[in-house]
Amino acid sequence: MELLTTNNVWMMICTALVFFMHLGFSLLEIGLTRQKNTINILFKNIFIITVGLLLYCLVGFNLMYPGEFNGVLGFSGFGLDSPLTAEGTLDLAYNEGYTYWTDFLFQGMFAATAATIVSGAVAERIKIGSFMIFTIIYVGLIYPIAGSWKWGGGFLDQLGFYDFAGSTLVHSVGGWAALVAVWLLGSRIGKFKNGKPQAIPGHSIPLATAGVLILWLGWFGFNGGSVLSAEPGATSLVLVTTCLAAAAGGIVSLIVSFIRYKNLDLTMFLNGILGGLVGITAGADQMSPTDAILIGSIAGAIIVFAVAFIDKLRLDDPVGAIAVHLICGIWGTLAVGIFGALAGWDQFVSQLIGVGSYAAICVSSTFIILFILKKTVGIRVSEREELEGLDVHEHGMNAYPDFRLNEH
Repeated sequence: MELLTTNNVWMMICTALVFFMHLGFSLLEIGLTRQKNTINILFKNIFIITVGLLLYCLVGFNLMYPGEFNGVLGFSGFGLDSPLTAEGTLDLAYNEGYTYWTDFLFQGMFAATAATIVSGAVAERIKIGSFMIFTIIYVGLIYPIAGSWKWGGGFLDQLGFYDFAGSTLVHSVGGWAALVAVWLLGSRIGKFKNGKPQAIPGHSIPLATAGVLILWLGWFGFNGGSVLSAEPGATSLVLVTTCLAAAAGGIVSLIVSFIRYKNLDLTMFLNGILGGLVGITAGADQMSPTDAILIGSIAGAIIVFAVAFIDKLRLDDPVGAIAVHLICGIWGTLAVGIFGALAGWDQFVSQLIGVGSYAAICVSSTFIILFILKKTVGIRVSEREELEGLDVHEHGMNAYPDFRLNEH
């Protein structure tokens, strides 16, 4: 009983840390975009966490953890089942680590993160109504179905695919959707001139920096809670590998960016940290400290080249979400077959199959949802709305009514 209580308290703390990550995402996104769209981005992030939790309660949790099923799609009923014993008391033997309620809430925090990743990539030009519809479908149905393939005991789990805390199941699921959404939306006005990318500076790099540090802190819960217990050795190792990968990702992205562009770019530094965090997430419990540094370092280098490559494709991602969450998510997933306790050719093949499976469901479902929305209600705001700002046109207010900057 005492052990269960300790484990459960740790899981609840981690749940709170993952919840806190939504503040980090919000600050990062508003910091890297323009002042005139601040309310719009904050609104999307608040909507994601609120509707995400409700949907996960109603259908998502039982889609993701359906019990016995065919390995592809299962559903164990609507809503949450009260885990009571025959005597009417709370069943503390739900599993060895934590209660049913804690399990739901911890997993529910993860569910909303996928749509948050999309929010940053489509910032400053998507219609708020269309984004809300997309979020409801993607978080309510697509994410839990995809999640059941591994974490719910589905066919990828049986195949041996490994994703400890979600390099693919959370980050790439959001990243694939972001890639399709950015392609369908098109770039912001002024982002590309004569085929060359133009910088559109964010309005508050201090807020973006605070957001990244909050996200790093939140990752203690994201990865630490995924141990699913408070076992000292496992949780300590996971926090060490997580931090080392983040630090290595930041430093290497800084060095590579300086060599390539001859300047000390703080935004590249910040995204390198996030790339390292995403990269280690799939195998944080399987890696040595040296493995973690190598994985984070490679992720940091990937960030610099991925951002440039995405620009070359004329895909406009204001916050670098595709580079961080999709490309580094893929790297981290494949790294499980290269580094650490599970390294080996068979494991690498399993990881490849997992990456391909999630690409298939996420790309196809996102395209179908957004293409239908594009042909019906539309997904992009008008040119006037984009130029004048979504805050005024979509929400009728300004984030800083007494402090207006000249923006173009």
